[in-house]
Parts: sequence; structure tokens; C-alpha cells
Amino acid sequence: MFNEALLFLFDAVLQPYAAILLLRFHLQWLRAPLHNPVGEFVMVFTNFMVLPTRRYIPSAWGLDSATWLLAWLVEILYLTGSLWAQGYPFHGYPLLGLALLAAVKLLKISLYLLMGAVFAQAILSWTNPHTPVASVLDAVTQRFLQPLRRIVPMVGSMDLSPMLLFILCQLTVIVPIGALEHVASRLF
Repeated sequence: MFNEALLFLFDAVLQPYAAILLLRFHLQWLRAPLHNPVGEFVMVFTNFMVLPTRRYIPSAWGLDSATWLLAWLVEILYLTGSLWAQGYPFHGYPLLGLALLAAVKLLKISLYLLMGAVFAQAILSWTNPHTPVASVLDAVTQRFLQPLRRIVPMVGSMDLSPMLLFILCQLTVIVPIGALEHVASRLF
């Protein structure tokens, strides 16, 4: 029973925090506006870790490497805690396997964040297209939807490119990322 409570806490605290750090990384990479409820939420919850880390880890290729590294470390901590709570017999610390699996999990979370943004943008386009969050969602999804809009024609007044992007993301999660997870899991 104690192990189940620990797993719940890891799932409720560490995994979402890694996702919030990763969202911050992506928002900065995609140059999304941060003066809105989503951007302010992300900044408030991550500044205490990211700002001190940036002093020691510089940006690389114009990307916020400190934020990505923190997300990766939180994901490694999450995976280690989850395995420990499930009774994994740690005969030596499987650092290579955990490091690779954490990177694959961050890639998977990134795709889920993109799918969530596409879904939220579709819902808001029907209900409240001028919400302050719309600019963030547009910045996140535009880079991925634009190439698809050139391929997929409009059906009446409906844009089917978000549905195609959603399907492509899900197929990517199932096939290549599933294979990468399998390879990383075998390194334990």
C-alpha cells in the first residue's frame, strides 16, 4: 500500500513537473508569447529552478539547454523513484538505460503537449477564438500545421490539418517512440 502511494505521488508531482519544464523549453524554442495565463503559470512554477541553473549551463544552438536538462533530470528522478517503488532490484544503477529512457519519455511528452495544444486550439476556435491563450496555442501549433495545410485541402470551411497532425503525432508515439522505449528498457 505504501508503494502505491509513492507511485501516485511520483505520477502526480514529478511527472507533471517534468512536463511543465518541457513546456517552458518548447514555449521558448517556438518563441511563444509568455504574457498570458499559461506563460505566467509556467514561469512561476519553474523560475526557482531554471534561473539559478542558467548561471552554470549556457544556451546551446539558441535553445534553453538548462530547462531541458532540468526536465531530463526530473524525468530520471521520476523513473528511478517509480522503479524503486515497484521493487526493481537495482544491481548497480542502470544509468545509461534510465538516461536514454528519460530522453525518450521527454520526446513522448513533447508530442502529447503538441496534441494537447492542437486539441485545445480546435475547441477554442469553436467556443472562444480570441482568448489570451490563443496566441500561445497558435505559436505552438503553427510550425507543425502550416506544412500540412499546404497538403490537406479545406473541406467546406473545415480545416482538417489539425486532425491529420493529431493522427501523425499518435502514430509517432506508437511506432518509433514505442520502439525507442523498448530499446531503452532493455538496457536495464
